[in-house]
Amino acid sequence: MIIKEIEFIGSFPKADKMPSDLIPEFAFIGRSNVGKSSLINMLCNHDKLAKVSSTPGKTQLINVFDINKRLKIIDLPGFGYAKVSQKLRESWSKMTEYYLLNRENLTCIFILIDCRLEPQKIDVEFIRWCAENGLPFALVYTKADKIKMNQIMKNIQEMKGILQQDFQNMPDIIITSAENKRGKEEVWNYIENVLIAFEKHIHENKIN
Repeated sequence: MIIKEIEFIGSFPKADKMPSDLIPEFAFIGRSNVGKSSLINMLCNHDKLAKVSSTPGKTQLINVFDINKRLKIIDLPGFGYAKVSQKLRESWSKMTEYYLLNRENLTCIFILIDCRLEPQKIDVEFIRWCAENGLPFALVYTKADKIKMNQIMKNIQEMKGILQQDFQNMPDIIITSAENKRGKEEVWNYIENVLIAFEKHIHENKIN
């Protein structure tokens, strides 16, 4: 996908405060410090589109970016460890859960996973929660430049082994690195394919 226009729409404390339209949304979420903001910046050819911080828990609101007036990228607060109060972490959780369960134009969730780590319980639980609620998602492994490929594949195979008891068909998996732009084309191709199916569905509904 050729990015011709990027617009920062705003940061929102609640999903019901976000603009109401039918533009498909692609949400990015993962454990705190998984490299979410760096990945979004890499995908959008922009160094400072999403705020990057070495401190977990930097994203505290729902950040919305419009791409080519055709889709929106949604930067959600990370889950798990963050140097903030328990009360604030709980408010993020409620905000994120409400968005994921109630946003009608949510088209796909990219669940980010640090490829350096063996499967983490919190990641597995979130993947299962998305599946149980019928949410469309793909797994995006980050920081692939930090570790050898054989270890990455080992961690992915272990995750597949855990998930196979829950899934007849494994979720799609993309390996990325914000540092060397690995996986950029694969993520955008995935988005493009989802968009084509979404737009076809909308067109057919209008005809019917």
